[in-house]
Amino acid sequence: MGAVYKNLLKPLFFKLDPERAHEVTVDSLRVLRAIPGLKGLLGAFNQLPSAAKPVEAFGVKFPNRIGLAAGFDKNAVCWEAFEAFGFGHVEIGTVTHKAQPGNPKPRLFRYPEHDAVLNRMGFNNHGAQFVAARLAGQPGPGERRIPLGVNIGKSKVTPLDKAVEDYLGSFALLADHADYVVVNVSSPNTPDLRKLQEGDRLRELLGELVAANEQREERRSGSRKPILLKIAPDLTEGEVSDIVQILHDLKLDGIIATNTTMAREGPFKDLDQAGGISGAPICDMSTKMIAHIAKLVDGKFPIIGVGGITSPDTAAQKIDAGATLVQVYSGMIFEGPLIGKRVARHLAEKCGDL
Repeated sequence: MGAVYKNLLKPLFFKLDPERAHEVTVDSLRVLRAIPGLKGLLGAFNQLPSAAKPVEAFGVKFPNRIGLAAGFDKNAVCWEAFEAFGFGHVEIGTVTHKAQPGNPKPRLFRYPEHDAVLNRMGFNNHGAQFVAARLAGQPGPGERRIPLGVNIGKSKVTPLDKAVEDYLGSFALLADHADYVVVNVSSPNTPDLRKLQEGDRLRELLGELVAANEQREERRSGSRKPILLKIAPDLTEGEVSDIVQILHDLKLDGIIATNTTMAREGPFKDLDQAGGISGAPICDMSTKMIAHIAKLVDGKFPIIGVGGITSPDTAAQKIDAGATLVQVYSGMIFEGPLIGKRVARHLAEKCGDL
């Protein structure tokens, strides 16, 4: 199937506008998900053997180490289909408390000669209440074959001084449906969002979410959800150290490194296009940040490594740097959906999971 994608499907998709190609892909996966038995049949070929050891991180068991990063399935319409291609988890979103259309089009750009994507989507999604209602009609935690993460971000219309309430609103609606929740304060495409990575603002936001999570646990035995933070690759080592200290103090469950970059280096140094760059150009940047975080946390909580994974070898670099799990999105655009199967098997063999 890898050859089918590269020789037939990829050329067809790449003739389409990038966002239109994405919409066609999502619609196709919705069909796959809806055909009785098809997802299970494909999954039987593409998932690891049942004898493979699951990977446990922040109290959640994953059938393998690779997941689909947030950004592909923003509204929870096709995520279950990715089990069929060998993925071990999916992260939906980013979901905001209020529905929003995102930034003006065009807002998604491919650079195939560099295996890179630039996006300024702007958290286009149906809103937390709508997505929660959709998830309520799907298999819930404990009923899924692969875990589901829910990535939440700030609504564009919400001022920065009201961000905490905005995130708390999304958390209250979505946490019941998630195996873990990700706090996204690192997208470059919502004005001022990255200011929430700063010390006092971040401590307040995460502290309130942790408190809300503890209240859920008191109301419902065993219902606490792991909370992770997703950070940008453009932070300094000092800023990362400060963030890790906050996560340690508040007893967060993990960190995702990294989001897209605003840096314009190498072949992109003269690029006059707003948005965050993902794909191969940020591979080394994210891997170095993972290594820095790994030294700081010393195994105290898991790291999910994301950024520039285009092959089993680049995924293994994230594991070697200190990640427990990895995620891919842009790499799937260039390599096809079976990158999940290839990476899962390679990492299972490398880490002794088989």
